[in-house]
Amino acid sequence: MMAIDINILRLRAQLLLRRLGAPACIAVALLALGVAAWAWAWQQRAVAAQLEARPLPVPSLAVAIAAPPATASENLARFYAALGQQRHAEQQVKQLFDLAAKNGLLLAQGEYKSGYDKASRVATYQVTLPLKGSYGAVWQFALQALRAAPFASLDELSFRREQIADTQLEARLRLTFYLTDTQADAPGDAGGAP
Repeated sequence: MMAIDINILRLRAQLLLRRLGAPACIAVALLALGVAAWAWAWQQRAVAAQLEARPLPVPSLAVAIAAPPATASENLARFYAALGQQRHAEQQVKQLFDLAAKNGLLLAQGEYKSGYDKASRVATYQVTLPLKGSYGAVWQFALQALRAAPFASLDELSFRREQIADTQLEARLRLTFYLTDTQADAPGDAGGAP
């Protein structure tokens, strides 16, 4: 009996669609799609409302209690603490010669120039070193020198090769050490140790 009812319904639907025509059929299909889209949008709106209704997570205590920003005098003290000591400049140059030898570089006598900026109370010691060796050894030396003296800047590194086939090249490396006289000379200090 159920099979007969389905066949009758199908036949009636076919007759109705033929009577209405193609434009009406398209209109009915679009109406059905519109109702389905509206039902889906309504469901999504309900899900979004539930998400918005949830309370925000409470931040952890570690995040909520942030350290206050450093003051200008604290930043200045950190700056002077990062500088090298002027009295150790010759030891830093000796360390450069030791690093060059360790990397298999020939190091002729370097050029040295000192300076002092009164406004910042920072001394500079510029070292220019003529090196001879392989390209990789020169770069390795430059990186090791900067690690050994974190208060130095690499101002110049140039290479020169006489012929393309040469394995040894000439290099020129210029570093500037930024130094302070003593810990007591940092701005804000009275000028001497008690």
